Amino acid sequence: MAEDERPLDDDEVMLAPETESAAEDGARPDDRIDDERMDEENTLKPAFVRSVEAALDAGETGAVYDLVEPLHPADVADLLELFEREERHQLAAAITDLMTSEVVAELNDYVREEMMEALPAGRVAQIAEQLETDDAVQLIEDLDEDDQRAILAELDPEDRIAIQTALSYPEETAGRLMSRDFVAVPEHVTVGDIIDFLREGRNLPEDFLEVFVVDQRMHPVGTCQLSWILRTPRDVALGDVMKRDQTLIPADLDQEEVALMFQKYGLISAAVIDGDGRLVGQMTVDDIVHIISEEAGEDALLMSGAGEGDINEPIREAYSSRVRWLVANLGTALVASLIIAMFGAAIEQLVALAVLMPIVASIGGNAGTQTMAVTVRAIAMNQLTRSNTGRILLREFRVAMLNGATIAILVGLATAAVFTPTLGAVIALAMIINVATAGLAGVLVPVAFERLDQDPAVASSVFVTMITDSMGFFAFLGLAVASGIVSA
Repeated sequence: MAEDERPLDDDEVMLAPETESAAEDGARPDDRIDDERMDEENTLKPAFVRSVEAALDAGETGAVYDLVEPLHPADVADLLELFEREERHQLAAAITDLMTSEVVAELNDYVREEMMEALPAGRVAQIAEQLETDDAVQLIEDLDEDDQRAILAELDPEDRIAIQTALSYPEETAGRLMSRDFVAVPEHVTVGDIIDFLREGRNLPEDFLEVFVVDQRMHPVGTCQLSWILRTPRDVALGDVMKRDQTLIPADLDQEEVALMFQKYGLISAAVIDGDGRLVGQMTVDDIVHIISEEAGEDALLMSGAGEGDINEPIREAYSSRVRWLVANLGTALVASLIIAMFGAAIEQLVALAVLMPIVASIGGNAGTQTMAVTVRAIAMNQLTRSNTGRILLREFRVAMLNGATIAILVGLATAAVFTPTLGAVIALAMIINVATAGLAGVLVPVAFERLDQDPAVASSVFVTMITDSMGFFAFLGLAVASGIVSA
């Protein structure tokens, strides 16, 4: 990270400080341009993107600015992400005073990190100071330690302490994500005192939904929504109208657990406390929306072994995260292959076995994936716990038996009509066995990972697939031998 005074290179980007005009130009979603720029799904039209690209290639920076200027900051961020690295830097340089902190906050993590690494420490510090603390932390946390230290050294002491404190908490916890801007007052004041204090507007957050009431040790003792304050006579003591029963969030609590608390208790905001029970920040529902979206996408990607699955992820990182699961899957596939090899002589006697084997394995795999997806979601939502695991296991087994019987009847009748009734009965019974096994594996494998304090979404699919494939081949070929259709 270079010093703030050195000139920018050609591939570096200048980000503008927040200006009133820039904020007003795209501050409200209802101001979005929905004609030649935005389509009905609120995404940038390909023709508009091509026009920006053509203006960049022609070196017409004024035309580029005129095209981008009406866009909302979130759409400017989307536009930047659509370009490759070199063009992205050219675009940012052409719209310097539109590159506000709002745009930076909306950028994809990989894109934001790449652009911040191209800037001197002083420039990044200027952007960080314009952001909320949680957004500033997100801006800095993925950079190298040397870059982090250089940026922190450029910050005002107050901002530096707030960001360093946030970085001291583990990633994806409430301490990292919380806002340190909140309103806290002592219990002994009156409603009139609060109203006067809020009207003075000194050192208040720009947006807040409730006032936290604390004791002398800064421990939360209650909360009072702004609507209650506005409807209560001035001479009433705050302690008489505040809500003493409140949901407190430990600063080291995982973000997924925080989201579940908000969902379970219908929270709009909540106080965050440190290890000593002192109020250190707040979480608001807008933070939770991002968490829910992030966690849902993360679980889906982990189940497929696709890593972070970000289209802006560097190729080397994408390769590394995906190939290890493919290698693991190769190992589990060998187990199924060994089972097939055990019945090689039987398959040679009746080609129909080779034709029908993939059907048994495929249906079992799909059934296992369905049950596994339901189980992983139930674990993530705290719907599946130690107290109801047995009941959920029995439920999914019954569903699997019903599904297996239905598919068994269909495939059994079709096989009997095309080949022989005996072979139809064999594949029907094998289908029931495999689908039932898939139902059990779809529950037991994720639960086992969860009991071992591992993310059940990470590797469950690999093992469930191995179990269903292996059992499908073993059941079908074993029953074929046992029925006398073929000999071992």
